[in-house]
Amino acid sequence: MDIRHLQYFLEVARQQSFTKAADVLYITQPTISKTVKSLEEELGVTLLDRYGKQVQLTDAGHVFFRQALEIEKSFRSLSSELDDLMNLKKGHLRIGLPPMVGSSFFPMIIGEFHKAYPQVSIQLFEDGAKKVEADVISGALDIGVAVLPTVDELLDHFVFVQEKLNLLVHPSHPLAGKKSVALHELEQDAFVLFREDFALHDRIIAACQQAGFQPRVVYESSQWDLLSAMVAANLGVALLPETICREVDHMRVRIIPVIEPVIPWQLGMIWRKDRYLSFATREWIGFTQSMLGEQRVKSITRPEHP
Repeated sequence: MDIRHLQYFLEVARQQSFTKAADVLYITQPTISKTVKSLEEELGVTLLDRYGKQVQLTDAGHVFFRQALEIEKSFRSLSSELDDLMNLKKGHLRIGLPPMVGSSFFPMIIGEFHKAYPQVSIQLFEDGAKKVEADVISGALDIGVAVLPTVDELLDHFVFVQEKLNLLVHPSHPLAGKKSVALHELEQDAFVLFREDFALHDRIIAACQQAGFQPRVVYESSQWDLLSAMVAANLGVALLPETICREVDHMRVRIIPVIEPVIPWQLGMIWRKDRYLSFATREWIGFTQSMLGEQRVKSITRPEHP
């Protein structure tokens, strides 16, 4: 048994599939299957229940997964500290980005970071903010972007966006001509929302409940442009952050500030505070902090439509 065997097993457990794990690790499926089988034979237990193309952890597998995860974390910390000690300025970053955040803020930043640190490789994972937060906590990601506040005291962060949600309605909607809207005025409307793994899903529903009604959700998606298109097709209303509202077609929808209550949208870069931070992670934090200042954010997003 060596560290690669543990890493192969952990990826199969995360993906719940030998095929997907092999794709992520850039190895063949027979190789990863043989490795996991040899682990089971060495330990004398079955770690994975195999159901066709999908797999699930057995009770022994859950125990082994937890221990293997801790060993992998220790190995990564050891490797990072040794690299830093040798001042190689190399590294690998696993960064989690919610879909609606990545295209608005990070293409230019990633490009500039690569120019400054060409020997640091970056692997991007696009997931909802709740999944990103969970993966940073578990160690599956080195760093990520989440909607603040986070729920775990193990996380540290810096804030780079403080905005609020706006209402998107079809031009024929009765509220389309108003300068602002109170949330309770949407009680009879159908809503299109982000999926449940997005922090805004729960936040919008909670805000509606506090305003005295349960929103009627007719569609959920992971793509803000699809939600905007649904509004443009007059299939429902949506609540989207100001940054995203700059990107939508203002000829097809109307954008109105929401008051009573104002629903905040605050984004932050998050990382584990109790774990050794590699050279690459420390440099990424400092680099993005300097680039994501208020004026810089304004310059790397599209200007607002007139």
